[in-house]
Amino acid sequence: MLSAESASIVRATLPVIGASLDAITARFYETMLGERPELLDGLFNRGNQASGEQRRALAGSIASFATMLLEHPDERPDALLARIAHKHAAVGVTDDQYVIVHKYLFGAIAQVLGEAVTAEVAAAWDEVYWLMAGALIALEARIYAEAGASCNGDTWQRWRVVARRDETPDTVSFLLRPAGDAPVLPARPGQYVSVRVRMPDGVHQLRQYTLSNAGEDGLRRITVKRVDGDPAGEVSSLLHATVRPGDELTLSAPFGEVTLEDGDAPLLLVSAGIGCTPMAAMLDHLVATGSRRRVLVLHADRSPAEHALREDMLRPAAERIFWYERGAVAPDREGLMNLDGIEIPDGAVAYLCGPVPFMRDVRARLIRAGVAARDIHYEVFGPDLWLGAS
Repeated sequence: MLSAESASIVRATLPVIGASLDAITARFYETMLGERPELLDGLFNRGNQASGEQRRALAGSIASFATMLLEHPDERPDALLARIAHKHAAVGVTDDQYVIVHKYLFGAIAQVLGEAVTAEVAAAWDEVYWLMAGALIALEARIYAEAGASCNGDTWQRWRVVARRDETPDTVSFLLRPAGDAPVLPARPGQYVSVRVRMPDGVHQLRQYTLSNAGEDGLRRITVKRVDGDPAGEVSSLLHATVRPGDELTLSAPFGEVTLEDGDAPLLLVSAGIGCTPMAAMLDHLVATGSRRRVLVLHADRSPAEHALREDMLRPAAERIFWYERGAVAPDREGLMNLDGIEIPDGAVAYLCGPVPFMRDVRARLIRAGVAARDIHYEVFGPDLWLGAS
């Protein structure tokens, strides 16, 4: 809980701080990574730095956390924090790194805002930071413990590629088996792993991939879409170009709080593009467990040929509607996804994955159709961008 004195100052300064967060986080990353370049080797993704995604995600999380402290002083924004904590655990964030971040973040605030940052303002926002950091450290400790690791972030294991399958011209699946005898943490449908690779320049880079299949046979599958000409796609491009059966990859334990919940409620699995990967894992789990839940699968893509894991989504236990921008053949539909006239089951629980604008639009439509906001879950690939409450 934020102290009354700090709450008053944060409320008064939030508009100014919030308006400057993009500049503050840009200066923060520039200074920190300039002085601590080792953080780019196996922790911070330089593609996300180049695209600005990491900066925007950090700014959004700080603003969201501060706003929630003011609007709900007796509550902790667990949904926001859990999502961040799982992302941190997937890359191996450790407690001591919060001290490093604090140093450079508050240095950036002082540089950008200058004399507006009085001692009282700095102390109030310092309280916000450590409330957020302390909560994340506690959450991450529990997540690491569940993954069988201490708080040093070491959940990495070697996996051998036993098969490679081209799904589309730019998407490939790798079937993986543990390379050693160490116990493997079970994965829940919807979770992701980090893949750590050594780039040609010697720097280690990480990228998260949803497990598109994680059966009880000990095998796991990741499905990787290549992003050409994009700095954020350097890991995916390397995997596409170099990884073949027999090679080994370094994977983290599975993380992610957006997982398929048990129950009898009808399910809506809504995706676009490569966002189909968690839906494929959920469908596989439902079939494997003999579930009798009603399942409605809604997916949008450019064309049938570009729809990765299409066969996996043609499960007999699920109703489905696919939209394609071109090449649709009945019963598939032409154009962008449109929920008009779609019967949404009463009491449905929805899972969304795809581009953020797509998910914002679908979420709003589902709420208007009567789906409770608390029953709409979403996964964002890359640094998290909060969808908001609307």
